[in-house]
This record gives sequence, C-alpha cells and structure tokens, in this order.
Amino acid sequence: MRTIDLRSDTVTRPTPEMWEAMHKANVGDDVFGEDPTINRLQDRVAELLGKEAALYVPSGTMSNQIAISILTEEGDEVYCEDGCHIFNYEGGAPAFVSRVQLRPLRGVRGIYTREQVEEVLKPDNSHFARGSLIEIENTANRGGGTVWPLAEVRRLSELAKERGMSVHLDGARLWNAAVSSGTPEHVWAQHADTISVCFSKGLGAPVGSALVGSRELIEKAHRIRKKLGGGMRQAGIIAAGALYAVENNRARLAEDHRRAHTLARGLSTIEGFFVDVEHVDTNIILLDLSKRGVDAENFAETVGKRGLKVTLAGAQKVRFVTHLDVNDSDIEEAIAIVTELYGE
Repeated sequence: MRTIDLRSDTVTRPTPEMWEAMHKANVGDDVFGEDPTINRLQDRVAELLGKEAALYVPSGTMSNQIAISILTEEGDEVYCEDGCHIFNYEGGAPAFVSRVQLRPLRGVRGIYTREQVEEVLKPDNSHFARGSLIEIENTANRGGGTVWPLAEVRRLSELAKERGMSVHLDGARLWNAAVSSGTPEHVWAQHADTISVCFSKGLGAPVGSALVGSRELIEKAHRIRKKLGGGMRQAGIIAAGALYAVENNRARLAEDHRRAHTLARGLSTIEGFFVDVEHVDTNIILLDLSKRGVDAENFAETVGKRGLKVTLAGAQKVRFVTHLDVNDSDIEEAIAIVTELYGE
C-alpha cells in the first residue's frame, strides 16, 4: 500500500541532487570556524535576510532558545501568541534555559496585535517582570500556516523600539511566507533583531536551522550554542544539503501552496468538514471535524489504515502539510481516501 505522508514538511528526504551536494561537500572543523560549507551557508542566509551574520545550529528549537537567551535577562517576560512553537513545542525551554516567563496572547490564526501587547505591558516596577522581548512566528503553524500582515509586524517592531524591547522572529517557515506574500525575506527581517530560519521543513534539507542578526548578537549566540552543545565539527556534510535547499528549493514552495489549496478545497466539499479555504496561505491545512462529531485521533487512525498519515491538531481537528515529497496525484488520492471514508 502506498503511503501519503502529510504529517509535516519535516518528513522529506534529500533529492538525488541534494545527496550529491552533500557527498561532495568541502568540510572542516566548524567549532574552529573552519568549515567552508557552513561558512558559505551562514554568509548566504545572512545576505538573504539583510543582516550581518548567521549561525548554523542543529534545530529550530536551539535557534529560538539562543535568541531568547541573548535578548533577555533572567526574570524577564516574553510576549508571544498562545499557539506559537516556543510556548507549545520546546519543552519549557525558555524557563529552563533563560529563566524567563512567557506571556502568551490569544491571537487570530496565530496573529496578535500591538494593542494586545500594550494591554499587558507592566509598569517599570520591581513587583513586575520586565517586558523585554516580542516573539513573532511567521508563518504561524497552529494558525494554519498563516502569513502575518507585514504592517502588524512593523507596528510590533515600532512598539519594541519605543519601549526598549527586542523582537525575535521565529521564521521556521519564513521561506513560505516570502513566497506566498511576494515580500522578500529581508523585508520581514528588517523588523526583527534576530531571526530563526529552518532548512529541514519546506526546503527539504535533512538537518538544521540558522539564527540571523547583527554581528554582535551572533557573537553572543556562539557562546550560547557552545553551552547547549550545538557545535558540530565537520557539519558541512549536512550544511551542504541546507545550502542546496536555500539555492534551489525556495521558489518551488509555490507548488506546495498550490497543492495545499487543492487539498483544502477537496476536503471542504465533504459534508460537515470545515477548512478555512480562504485563509490557507501556505502549505498547512487545518481540518475541523467538530460539526460531524468526529474524533481526531479516530480519524487519523482510520485514514492511516488507508496509507494517509496526518497529525492531530486538537480533539476534533487534524493537520495536513504539503511538501516536496508530495505530488498532485498524492493530493488527489488523499482527497479520494477521506471522501470515500467520510463522504455521503
């Protein structure tokens, strides 16, 4: 039975061309700053985002946590959306690594506003945690792959400057946001002090993320990466996959977005199944099963027996993610499987 894996865009495998680039990678000891492939990757990503420097790290979680560490002090408060990755999927790391507290805000499809932050900002008083960092996740995963309005990102950045705070952009899928919106990565990045970008999601590389910012901030980031055990020696072997992905796989994200729209439209035709088709911005689809009273875990198990893999996004909500290992026929087959099982 053929498997259609729509659980995440992290499940992709290197293409033959990416394997070839990795096989031929020129490597050195990155802890000494001597891996030429990693250095090329870091320089290229910094260039794309319009910043001075970048640091290659094993994961997006490490990248985000390094950013929080270098932009806050112990006991500070970090403002974020309540569905964001740093709050839900990083193991409580902000408290563990940086000893800060998160102040989640209820957004709409993963987006919150300047006014919401202003409402909870505390006075400069020893009784209160100091608000020091605004965190934005673009695209918003739990929001359904939502692309933030650039104007709201700008407004939050302006608030941060006015209040002496910093901005971190969790851009794990910033590449998707850039393609979907037509707004280049460097335009988003100019409104943040640090930006995390991931190579192992939509771009299809096997491993790694990068933290991007000023040269001074990235120097500090090096020290935190060392403390977290993120030095990887001859990691140019995997960085070559990331570099290939950056140079070759960004534009093709539009195909993933197109397929996501096709899937969303197909699923929305099933009686009682709801997909907010109008707001499918990128490659993530959230299917709401509540009107049919279908349990998400049961749904995932049922379609899984037919070779369709999805993830749970709530008690009655499931997530589908398109990626470079999924083609048009896979999407049509996925729609057919769900329709056959749940259509009337």
